[in-house]
Amino acid sequence: MGITVGIAEETFPGERRVAMVPRAMELLARVGVEFLIQSDAGAAAGFPDSEYREKGARVLASRAEVFEAADVLLQVRTFGANPDAGRPDLELYRSGQTVIGFSEPLTAAQECAELAACGVNVFAVELIPRITRAQSMDALSSMATIAGYKAVLMAANALPRMFPLLMTAAGTLAPARVFVLGAGVAGLQAIATARRLGALVSAYDVRPAVREQVESVGARFAAMPLEAGSAEDQGGYARAMGDSFYRRQREFLTEILREQDVVVATAAVPGRRAPVLVTREMVAAMAPGSVIVDLAAERGGNCELTRPGETVVENGVAILGPLNLASEVPYHASQMYARNLAAFLRHLLKDGNLFIQQDDEITRETLVAQGGQVVHARVREALGLVERAA
Repeated sequence: MGITVGIAEETFPGERRVAMVPRAMELLARVGVEFLIQSDAGAAAGFPDSEYREKGARVLASRAEVFEAADVLLQVRTFGANPDAGRPDLELYRSGQTVIGFSEPLTAAQECAELAACGVNVFAVELIPRITRAQSMDALSSMATIAGYKAVLMAANALPRMFPLLMTAAGTLAPARVFVLGAGVAGLQAIATARRLGALVSAYDVRPAVREQVESVGARFAAMPLEAGSAEDQGGYARAMGDSFYRRQREFLTEILREQDVVVATAAVPGRRAPVLVTREMVAAMAPGSVIVDLAAERGGNCELTRPGETVVENGVAILGPLNLASEVPYHASQMYARNLAAFLRHLLKDGNLFIQQDDEITRETLVAQGGQVVHARVREALGLVERAA
């Protein structure tokens, strides 16, 4: 007998994504998974109840019914990533259930501990290791792709000029100059999108190894001398650097930003506050009408003047601090996320049942809680539960 997977409506304010879409259900139907969907859970993303029914899901009227009947709950945001609106769910979880979704385990460790106390197994999808066999499960990269795309559209909308070079009867219009800070998944997508719109694009990243990737999508790489490999951790993410490095970096970036019409900032260090790369002085040196879109706003921002969720205008420069950008493209964001979850859940299933294999890297790195306890080493460290050596 297979497992029952439940999908309830997301409760985080403004969240329009859904954790499973009808097409992705097909990836799990062949292994005996039964789906329960709260009525209208996918409506905001463009997936009506009728489409779920066509794929064999049972549509239930209430959230409580889904929580009561499901063995596994798939969510976009678990309690850790939805601590206010998600708190009522703590009374609905059953001991032994499994919860899979974004959980903010490194910054919301206490909420993850509360969720663990409910007796549920918690898997945090943002901890999926960046290894080849986990690529199809990489939800963080999927959402970063959406954010990078949307950030450039926001910038184009806010910029008082057009992106492409245009030769018209009224004269030649020069292309917009776009600078992307951080060449991870979001940054590379931002580069590609800005290039498609006709902008002249350059980019910078502390990891020299990404130069080839930047140039492959049509941007010029702005290089600052740096010891090779020193700014990249074992997972391929940027790591935090020292104060002296950031001082040199700011001097380097100040000269570049003077010439830019648009800056898309995407630099982030997992589990840490985003580094401040664009200072007040840099903004003051930019031309009035320029636009900064700070994708790191949720982590404090790459720009010193960023206000999360707001648009600030300083010396004529607009600084946008968007939050939850992936939710602004809910149809495709949900589609990508659902396929990531389907691949991850298939990885956990054996003979139709959930099998938590601790010696598997993907399982071990994403498992935050089990048996009423927080079990992930980094989350335990954040909670001050690190065992001392005898």
